Amino acid sequence: MATRRPARRRPASRRNPRRPAPRRPAPRRRAPRSRRQRERDAQVKLAVAALALAAVWALVSWLLVNWWVLIVLGALALTGGAGWVHRLQQQRTWARVQQQALRYGLPELDALHHRDFEYAIRDLMLRDGCTDARQIGGAGDNGADVLATDPLGRTWVIQCKHRRDGERGAAVGTPDLQRVNGTARQLYGADVVLVLTNGRFSTRCAPLATQLHMHLADRRVLATWASGNRPLWELLPRIPAPRSGW
Repeated sequence: MATRRPARRRPASRRNPRRPAPRRPAPRRRAPRSRRQRERDAQVKLAVAALALAAVWALVSWLLVNWWVLIVLGALALTGGAGWVHRLQQQRTWARVQQQALRYGLPELDALHHRDFEYAIRDLMLRDGCTDARQIGGAGDNGADVLATDPLGRTWVIQCKHRRDGERGAAVGTPDLQRVNGTARQLYGADVVLVLTNGRFSTRCAPLATQLHMHLADRRVLATWASGNRPLWELLPRIPAPRSGW
């Protein structure tokens, strides 16, 4: 006698239809404020404004009666302002004195990082009255490290070449002169183009500098300038004449 095979059951996914996702309830809308609520809010705002106006009027009335209070407050304000101005002037005067007393020795300059050396040169120009002296050396400086205008109106463009070993370091060569000469006058309108180092220049630099109407300041000139009180333009030969009107 042949046995019957049990009938295959269909998968539950086929027997039961897919239930739809439950719907999210729609957000409830705020009911519009009633007319009474709007009137109540308007009354509150009006009451606050009336209280503020009353307080201001009371203060003004009190000050009119006690007018001496205004005089005292004004005197205190003037005294405080005068004290603040006096302290500011003292700080500026002290900063000016510190600048004028600035001195550097060669060992101190030799020990500086090359970027700090540029800031030291800027500070020395400030000491000598170049109130707009600033350090601009870095990427894209176009050969200029310090820009300054001296008290006689001449624009200085200074290329700083720092040597950690001082005079024993590598000599500054003619490519450094050519680099700054190619941009100093065209980009910065320089009257004085100067290459300055705490080291030495190669023998070919002096003739090229004369040909290009540039100036060189080596270790000897730097030592005299940094440790004394004479401005750099009194130590260099053939400095251009002051600009007209200065």
